[in-house]
Amino acid sequence: MRVGYVLKRYPRYSETFVVNEILAHEAAGLELEIFALRPPLDTHFQDAIARVRAPVRYLPSEAVKAPKLWEELREGRARLPGLCDTLPAALDEDAVDVRQALLLAEAALAGGIDHLHAHFATVATTVARLAGRFAGIPYTFTAHAKDIFHETVDPADLARKIRDAAGVVTVSEFNLEHLRAQHPAEAERIHRIYNGMPLERFTWRTPEERPRRILGIGRLVEKKGFEHLIDACRILADRGGDFECRILGSGELEAKLAARIRSQRLEGRVVLAGPRPQSEVVEELRAAAVMAAPCVVGSDGNRDGLPTTLLEAMALGTPCVSTDVTGIPEVLRDGDTGILVPQADAAALADALERLLDDPQERVRLARAARRLIETDFEVHRSAARQRELFAGAGAAEALHLRAVG
Repeated sequence: MRVGYVLKRYPRYSETFVVNEILAHEAAGLELEIFALRPPLDTHFQDAIARVRAPVRYLPSEAVKAPKLWEELREGRARLPGLCDTLPAALDEDAVDVRQALLLAEAALAGGIDHLHAHFATVATTVARLAGRFAGIPYTFTAHAKDIFHETVDPADLARKIRDAAGVVTVSEFNLEHLRAQHPAEAERIHRIYNGMPLERFTWRTPEERPRRILGIGRLVEKKGFEHLIDACRILADRGGDFECRILGSGELEAKLAARIRSQRLEGRVVLAGPRPQSEVVEELRAAAVMAAPCVVGSDGNRDGLPTTLLEAMALGTPCVSTDVTGIPEVLRDGDTGILVPQADAAALADALERLLDDPQERVRLARAARRLIETDFEVHRSAARQRELFAGAGAAEALHLRAVG
């Protein structure tokens, strides 16, 4: 089998889970090609990207005028025999998406692609769905969180994508239950496969003898809740606590968070350290006594599915404090594999952080249990193998369908 991965942008600094997944597939011998709908915007990239062998093709994303699109569609009929019959599927779609789907379909057939898989149920799945229809090959997609819960999600569009897909993956039981409840007719084709971790690169170390350092990692956006971490640090400082806090990442709220640090008089104790490659993130995690992931449901409905950085911390032996957003309680079980606090509750967050800063044995207890859970449920090669089973099953189902109608 040869699989085409369809991504909006590649590479992206924050999407380490995609790279981990691709590397696991390649290690198992799966042939891949990556199709990106937009060029990268990030200035920093994870070092794991250098290990990806799959070729990357960037599909043209500029605006297209109607005469040009119709010309390309007419020319495409010779290479895509079923194109005319499947064009009605594109009636409600953007012209750029239709053109990219046409080019993707042609490239997939020319390159011997048997299956398309998209990440996020937004434009990548829009293009994969149309390309699959044009080329007569199955597609699947992984739905995460923003593409399910954000206020801009079109329920009819998401339903169409789920209905037409050969299978759907989502990254938590919370998401799975939600999607199955919303789409009962397709419930059996929606699967939960956790984002896997390359555990050979995330070896566990005891957190017993670590400096009193709090670490936050993620994009500086509302759903990450870093404003509440800053407020919790103010509470810890008022209690006379000895600590430092580092927040790794960049994003649209950087200026506001910097201003909040100044207004709380925490300069020097709370530092916005900017984005870091994964190798440095790992070292930062190994040097921290606790990781804080104070996630919240954003005002626009946006939220985290299951933060990869949380899984990384648990694998490495860094105890975590987080909230009950979507799938987080599935991995961070309060009092067992970590500590959960209410969303947007700086006082409760401060109490949990203080508890772990002050009690090395509690850090070790939680960290050991967390690592056991990660080894059981989040090993990337097992997760990727489940995906490949889905891909293969989709291909078999499509072949039966084609025989039935042919």
